[in-house]
Amino acid sequence: MRTGHWVEFLAERPRQGRRKQGQLRRRGTEPTTWGVGGGMGTEEDEKMGLLFGLLWLFTSFLQGVHSQGVYASPTVRIVHAGQACNVEEEQYSERVYIIREGETLELQCLVTGHPRPQGETKILKLKNLRLQDYADYTCIASVKNACGIRDRSTHFSLNNRTAPPSVKILLDDPVVANPGETITLVCKVMGGHPFPTLRWLRVEGEELPKRTIVKDGTLTVPVISDDDGGTYTCVASNNVGNPAKKSITILVRGLRKGRFWITPDPYHNEDNIQIGREVKISCQVEATPSDELQFSWLKNGRPLKSSERMVITHTDPNISPGTTNLDIIDLKFTDFGTYTCVASLRNGGIPEISIDVNISSTTVPPELKVPKGLSQLVVLEGDTVDLQCLVSGKPKPIIMWSRVEESGQAAAVTPLMPDGSAQVESYDGILRIYNVTRKMSGAYRCQTSQYNGFNVKPREALIHLVVQFTPTVEPVYMEVRQALGRAFSLTCNLLQAYPAHHLQYEWKLGSRLLTVGQFSDQRHDTSYHVKALNREGYGEYTCDITNEAGAGRCTFRLTGKAYSPEFYHDTYNALWQNRPQVYGFKLQWTQMEPNAVDRIMAYRLSIRQMAQTRWWEQEIPIGGTIQKGQLLTYNLTELIKPESYLVRLTPITRYGEGDASERIITYSAPVNPHLREFHCGFEEEALCSFTQDKSDEFDWTRHSGTTEGTTYTPYTGPSSDHTGSNQGFYMFIKTSRPRLEGDKARLMSPTFNINSKSVSSSASNNPTYCFTFYYHMFGKHIGALNIFLRLKGQMLTDTLVWSLTGNQGNHWRQARVNIHPTTTFQVVIEGVRSSGIEGEIAIDDVSIEEGECKDSPSNNLRSFASPPSCYGLLLWISQSLVLFGWQR
Repeated sequence: MRTGHWVEFLAERPRQGRRKQGQLRRRGTEPTTWGVGGGMGTEEDEKMGLLFGLLWLFTSFLQGVHSQGVYASPTVRIVHAGQACNVEEEQYSERVYIIREGETLELQCLVTGHPRPQGETKILKLKNLRLQDYADYTCIASVKNACGIRDRSTHFSLNNRTAPPSVKILLDDPVVANPGETITLVCKVMGGHPFPTLRWLRVEGEELPKRTIVKDGTLTVPVISDDDGGTYTCVASNNVGNPAKKSITILVRGLRKGRFWITPDPYHNEDNIQIGREVKISCQVEATPSDELQFSWLKNGRPLKSSERMVITHTDPNISPGTTNLDIIDLKFTDFGTYTCVASLRNGGIPEISIDVNISSTTVPPELKVPKGLSQLVVLEGDTVDLQCLVSGKPKPIIMWSRVEESGQAAAVTPLMPDGSAQVESYDGILRIYNVTRKMSGAYRCQTSQYNGFNVKPREALIHLVVQFTPTVEPVYMEVRQALGRAFSLTCNLLQAYPAHHLQYEWKLGSRLLTVGQFSDQRHDTSYHVKALNREGYGEYTCDITNEAGAGRCTFRLTGKAYSPEFYHDTYNALWQNRPQVYGFKLQWTQMEPNAVDRIMAYRLSIRQMAQTRWWEQEIPIGGTIQKGQLLTYNLTELIKPESYLVRLTPITRYGEGDASERIITYSAPVNPHLREFHCGFEEEALCSFTQDKSDEFDWTRHSGTTEGTTYTPYTGPSSDHTGSNQGFYMFIKTSRPRLEGDKARLMSPTFNINSKSVSSSASNNPTYCFTFYYHMFGKHIGALNIFLRLKGQMLTDTLVWSLTGNQGNHWRQARVNIHPTTTFQVVIEGVRSSGIEGEIAIDDVSIEEGECKDSPSNNLRSFASPPSCYGLLLWISQSLVLFGWQR
């Protein structure tokens, strides 16, 4: 699991006063640090406009996978939050940011990654911008090498030359080229500091052609083709303002998609060509560039010019696709023949397109029909099927296939064809569908197209496709655990089937037939009942539900195996001391669903050292019936220090062995195991095994008077540790931004055990210990310092034993409080932030000693300790465990 924190700014404007380190942590996000390099000053003290940064992106992906999901390195970018204005240049609107001397500049460090980080955006705010703020700024994101992910950072340099990028493309727009030519686009940087980086993109995220060569802002496309045409954009970035963008379009000359249609007598509702009526022939071609498209007409191979009876017209050349029309007025027999539409580009270099259209007495409109007996097709799911429509007419038109809704059904969206398109063209009238699925059932329409044929009302026909499929059932597989002598039922549910009538079911145990039957129209499941289970009843039960397409099967594996035990990892005092060379472990577990099968008579315990292959085994007998949730315990002894062990636990019933569970026991040496007192001055980075609470809002920070590189909040916090040494360390809470009122930081002591065998007999029930510490609470915004006693029994309980609020002066003071633990315990030190930044609270020299405090607590604090007892116990610090468990 990824954990982290925010680290407070390490870069602020220089000012008078001592610096000291501060850390503010936000759980669930990467540690993020702002750093600053040396500033670059200038002798001029005049106002200036600075165009500052919008985006810096640094992204990396980690290839290793440690669990489900891929862990990705943090992605960091700097975003400037300033006032915006619009700048128009060469028909391109660019949004830039203006920063002037004396104004406020904000840098936002946005951190992302996987697992997804939580928390807020980190902001570095520079107020009253001045010349000395010229510097190199760095934002660092860290996950403390979790999952092997290294730290990531992003940088920005602010100086008196900082300016956004500007670029220019050294070619006129658009660029027109013939197929096969080589095109070179040159993008030149016109300004910007730092010097911008250049890259080329295509619109809508399309990839650059594979043959493309990009070098120093120059893009070369060799042997250009139709697919390479389109808009290309040069992008210049230098982390100042918006990236500069300039676009240019490449037009690849060509002619495509030639089509024609015949309109019999456009002014009358006629489908046939008739002598004495008008006939209109239309020809359409897509051309690039469209303004170069030109048409000409031939009749029987001879050029044809526009006349009173032969009227030739063209659409606007700037409209694509281009269309030309030939209107034959008062059709005569002499007008019969072959008319040819020729499309070409004005400047040549591209092959022309010719379309022949025959006008004669045999030119007739299309007719469409479905072959007899093929208007409804029944197929099995997974088959291949051909849908066929027969078309006649001259010229023979293209057939368009589409799907339509069944009558009586309403759909928000028209169903798509099997290939995902709305329509499919067919030149032979056949639609072939491979690997038919149940979703492809329905009505399919074949329809004559209105191009490459007669421009008349489309002819159409419908074909109904029925897809039969085997019954869908649940459960497909289920393991059932049952004790001998008990009654049980198995149920197989029918979810879907076609055809859904005359369904039959068949129950078997192995190969032995149990029962058969037929579904009624109202039933959607079938069950098999056993009144009393015997040993022969264990095995694999199957239920087959069958229709004309096949069978769907439910499978039940009936067994008397016990479920696996579940190890109890969070027990208090789990690892206990025995002799100097060996140790013992209290193994605890609960049994999953103990009443599902026969009574568990024993557990087989298997154990081996991790570095060896030999197993030791023994049985742990169980008397009586185990209840659900009951905690079972077994003490492992004679474990050799510091070896780790693999433990396997297998339940045994009269059926036999059940499912086993495994876990690893790892020995970890205890902290100061033989002392009757504990003392910590926070002089080592390990903090005497104190830990930060992961559920609070921020953390305590270790600090000394000589720590460098930290920020300083005046009029609050100590200047040295409680002995007056600048070299000594102490812990404190930093309350400057982004901390909020009520935010808490908790520091938790190591876990301490109480050993009743080490003390003399006494009438009292509870031992007494004296918890002593030094505190420093100076500042007008001091919040609260709270001390809790955390008991780690079956449940964690926190009891407030001491609390103090408000300004206590610029002095270290000592506090003592009696605590009375009844079991393994910790001491939790909580600092609470108040309403302002002058609220730093510090602690130092913490100790816990056996027995009551020698001096009573001071009058300036509130103590919540319970009355002292005279029953003293030897104090032990618990041995920490590294436990790994899994179920097999």
